[in-house]
Amino acid sequence: MATALELGARHIDVGQRPEEGHVVLADPEGNEFCVIEPGNNFLADCGFIGALSSDGSQEVGYFWSEALGWPLVWDQDQETAIRSPHGGPKITWGGPPVNAKSGKNRLHFDLAPSVDGDQQAEVDRLVTLGATRLDIGQGDVGWVAMADPDGNEFCVLAPDSA
Repeated sequence: MATALELGARHIDVGQRPEEGHVVLADPEGNEFCVIEPGNNFLADCGFIGALSSDGSQEVGYFWSEALGWPLVWDQDQETAIRSPHGGPKITWGGPPVNAKSGKNRLHFDLAPSVDGDQQAEVDRLVTLGATRLDIGQGDVGWVAMADPDGNEFCVLAPDSA
């Protein structure tokens, strides 16, 4: 935490309680992040970056679990988290209230079907899971713009661009 503060981070209050065992900081651009004490079971075995935390509904946690084929590793009080079956950081959604989207998302997923994959089949699969296609004025490009159930944009790349 001392290093982050020396690099320009500042303490912020987002309603965290002392018993939650973490400190909330913001980087110089105002992006929030938590510093978690060692021994936190939720983040055990995740590595240096324990979780990418997002504002989002329970539904979007379920969507991304199915979309990525990653198991749901947390589902409590409308908060969800998924994690690759190969390990690494978790992706979490904090549950309601979900803030209204304003502007471009700061985090954007690009999904890459396998080299022999079928981009249209992948887009169709994601639509059946709750995604929607977007027209953002992209024109004739090799990727398909989409949104998850909370309206967060992501793209499905063409197999040859992966």
